Amino acid sequence: MTKYIFVTGGVTSSLGKGIIAASLAKLLQARGFKVTIQKFDPYINIDPGTLNPYEHGECYVTEDGAETDLDLGHYERFLNVPTSQANNVTTGRIYKHVIEKEREGAYLGKTVQVIPHITDEIKRRMQLLGQGGEYDIIITELGGTVGDIESLPFIEAVRQLRWELGNNDSLVIHLTLVPYLAAAGELKTKPTQHSVKTLLEYGVQPDILVCRTEHKLTQEIRKKLALFCNVNINAVVESIDAPTIYDVPLLMLKEQLDKTVLTKLKLSTKNEPNLDNWKTFLGRLKNPTTEVNIGLVGKYVELPDAYKSIVEGFIHAGSANETKVKVSFIAAESISPENVADKLKGLDGVLVAPGFGERGLEGKLNTIKYVRENKIPFFGICLGMQCAVIEFGRNVLGLNGANSFEMDENTPHPVINLMEEQKNITNMGGTMRLGAYDCDIKKGTKAFAIYGKTKISERHRHRYEFNNAYLKDYEKAGMIASGFNPETGLVEIVELKDHPFFVAGQFHPELKSTVANPHPLFVSFVAASLANKKVVAK
Repeated sequence: MTKYIFVTGGVTSSLGKGIIAASLAKLLQARGFKVTIQKFDPYINIDPGTLNPYEHGECYVTEDGAETDLDLGHYERFLNVPTSQANNVTTGRIYKHVIEKEREGAYLGKTVQVIPHITDEIKRRMQLLGQGGEYDIIITELGGTVGDIESLPFIEAVRQLRWELGNNDSLVIHLTLVPYLAAAGELKTKPTQHSVKTLLEYGVQPDILVCRTEHKLTQEIRKKLALFCNVNINAVVESIDAPTIYDVPLLMLKEQLDKTVLTKLKLSTKNEPNLDNWKTFLGRLKNPTTEVNIGLVGKYVELPDAYKSIVEGFIHAGSANETKVKVSFIAAESISPENVADKLKGLDGVLVAPGFGERGLEGKLNTIKYVRENKIPFFGICLGMQCAVIEFGRNVLGLNGANSFEMDENTPHPVINLMEEQKNITNMGGTMRLGAYDCDIKKGTKAFAIYGKTKISERHRHRYEFNNAYLKDYEKAGMIASGFNPETGLVEIVELKDHPFFVAGQFHPELKSTVANPHPLFVSFVAASLANKKVVAK
């Protein structure tokens, strides 16, 4: 029978429930258990697809095309297992489903209420992944903070589900904050006590406390938390600030979080977790032999979480190259023809990031022109690829006014055009080209050298595409289309012939980079940037 773990948060947001959930899952996976993680978000949006990245960080896209919370990226990067539509559920999706059923008459004229109809639907979704018997353990992270009004139906659903499942088949981990007051010179347990008290008022007793802290928890503090929060002392787990999120599984192992969880769920603790590959990755990450400076040019750079998967992709690629990757975030709209050399000074490689809308477009074009002409390694993702096409059209092919149809519907040269199937779409949410699509790679190209094969699959999130009416002109001038979708002929990858590294993809390779399998495009780009650094140094 599938076991269920629920992870709640208290005191404040942004404590790292997703990292704790992913770390626990990694430890359980390393012991041989089949584990997955799902995220339940209390906001009313159907999904994060229409949310501004400033609001919610990046929108993570799964293999099957779900636009999801960025925490699902952590789940995949830690576990190296794909997530799906079922792994991220919002209040909006729950209510939408219930209302549609009500309109169909499915409730036989009953008054539709939060209890039981909304909570029943939440419980159904919580158990959806467990119905096939594919997983031994399912970890469910509840977004928000205990005490938030919007979280109440989820907490109530957990209370009911725990009663239905029984004590040995479910448990609750409560992630909380134990703040340090510098003036008093001590850690304070009262916020955690109040947080647990609130949870108890809703009928849920946490089984394990994971305490975020800047200072180590003394035995006295652990006893105090155990006594006033009704948990065993071995169920008070210290989660001290770590240099990198990839340290957290080992810190949780040291705290025996996985052992405590398995004991409470009546599961075997015989198999010690095999974390050899994880430790190897960490060893290379923490002991780099070289350093490389990468510029990330984008429009949401004030919030690094908007590019979370890209940053993590560089961490994975840095470890693979035994190189420390220093990422400099550069606002695209701050770059002009006059200052581009100064803005990119000291960078060994430049990535132009994905995004939507016209803001910052000219700055991205200025960047690409400079790195193309000065032979600086360039990597473009999604809009970054489209910008590479526009810049090449304007400055090499002489297509004056070349642009994307997204930015200028009256452009004389729509080198990036709206996809045919997108032309009659009016609803913005969930209607882009989403999820994994196949790509055929031409032999003899840089893309083939990077991937080492002719058939790949990558994840997408876009409405616009390379206009194939211009393809012959581009290839004649030296910009090669090295990757195509086999069904539609959509250009997936472009690269330049006479350039040390100038590769751009219409897809989002960062979404498939994991600790176990760093993405080859990121690995190759970091290697090329490192080679460029050595050339410049000479």
